[in-house]
Amino acid sequence: GVSEAALRCEIEELKRKDLALDQEIAQLLSEGYSLEELEKHISLLHEYNEIKDAGQMLLGKLAVIRGVTTKQLYPEYDLELSD
Repeated sequence: GVSEAALRCEIEELKRKDLALDQEIAQLLSEGYSLEELEKHISLLHEYNEIKDAGQMLLGKLAVIRGVTTKQLYPEYDLELSD
């Protein structure tokens, strides 16, 4: 299994990420954003990521069917590698 030391490191990393997110939220609030705006933005990002994941899955399946890499399909669908 996973060692106790590895779990402790992971916990510490999650605590650092949590603190960084809290600081980012505080910064956005100080810039005048409301919690509702931030929650809506986060919700939209989640929706975007779910749609993007579905698109990536479909591209992957299509690439397997065609016997090519997913990267080779990007130009055909006018996609950038950063998409």
